[in-house]
Amino acid sequence: MAVLQNARLSDGRQVDLVVDGGHITAIHDAGEAPDADQAVDDLGGWLLLPAMAEPHAHLDKALTAEKVPNPTGDLLGAIDAWISAAAAGMFTHEDTVERAAAAMELLLVHGVTLVRTHVNVMGDNQTKALRAVVEAAERFEGLLDVQTVALTSSPITGPEGAANRAALTAAIDEGVGYVGGCPHLDPDGPGLIRQAIEIATDAGIGIDLHVDEMLDPNVLTLRDLACRVIDAGFAGPVAASHCVTLGMQPPQVQAEVAGLVAEAGIAVFPLPQTNLFLQGRDHPTATPRGLTAVHALQDAGVLVGAGADNVQDPFNLVGRSDPLETAALMVMAGHQLPGDAYDMVSNNVRRALGHSPVQCAVGDVADLVAIDAPSVRGAIADAPMSRKVYKGGRLVASATQEVRIHR
Repeated sequence: MAVLQNARLSDGRQVDLVVDGGHITAIHDAGEAPDADQAVDDLGGWLLLPAMAEPHAHLDKALTAEKVPNPTGDLLGAIDAWISAAAAGMFTHEDTVERAAAAMELLLVHGVTLVRTHVNVMGDNQTKALRAVVEAAERFEGLLDVQTVALTSSPITGPEGAANRAALTAAIDEGVGYVGGCPHLDPDGPGLIRQAIEIATDAGIGIDLHVDEMLDPNVLTLRDLACRVIDAGFAGPVAASHCVTLGMQPPQVQAEVAGLVAEAGIAVFPLPQTNLFLQGRDHPTATPRGLTAVHALQDAGVLVGAGADNVQDPFNLVGRSDPLETAALMVMAGHQLPGDAYDMVSNNVRRALGHSPVQCAVGDVADLVAIDAPSVRGAIADAPMSRKVYKGGRLVASATQEVRIHR
């Protein structure tokens, strides 16, 4: 049993939280928790919020920006740069393990206790990157929950896709939780979606696809995905990330597709950091933002979370592995209110990834982050580094930001 003392909730209440068995068991006004043989952590009035979650990472690629340049700055340039570097043998098992572990540590110290990562699974290399990421995740057992998606290479269908299908089968055998892929880039996008549903059904796992990561309004794979999930009666979890071209459609099309996505039960993850970086370079006038139709999806009842995607690699040269950075972009570029933006990097993601939400209420899982900030808006605006991260009520990471003025 433990007490998180002098915490300030988002509604302004000053409270003491009692945690036992990984859950919040009681909430008292500050200073009124009964004395007992309990571990006490005095938060000193810090803001206490649900822990954050990252719905879409690429931990096998993380932290490679210095050695894998992307001269063109666009998506295809990033893909070509990564393929060339991998073919040159630039990434050893040990290197991938250490980079993935470093990225996980950054996520954890910023307040993330749950992450889903896509991992390249392809051809001759098969599950090499997956094994490295799993090994890194073992270092964070009990600290950070890590879900894996097999990001298949193209093509995946027909005789030409045999090696990539074999790699996907190997990944499933090794315990990957989701079938991934990029139908908008595959020569047989509808076939990829159909096969993903069939394979996921047989394996009893979920689907998480990169969808419509481009600005071409003539491409709308999201509609096809929703219709195929509905027609197949697929009961497993489905997520679609990016979905940029939906934002290029007229309002009536946005509403129609959003309704289908809601009916199919597909969660959607806009990824503002990477798409603001990669998209729009060939639109010098009125450059599109590279975001999906967030409001149309929300109005239709779609579960919308937000993620960082790539961090400091050829797909995104910057990024702090801090969901508050993503939340700030959803406020600025996605026109979300601060509280809604925080939900998009915390409880909405938890729901989409199969975890219960945290409302800082009795009975909730005590996955929490305390931040030295005056409010949710202030936390998003300032992103202070003074934080304490709790997994099941246990302190698992902390950082202190010290400021000095020298006159």
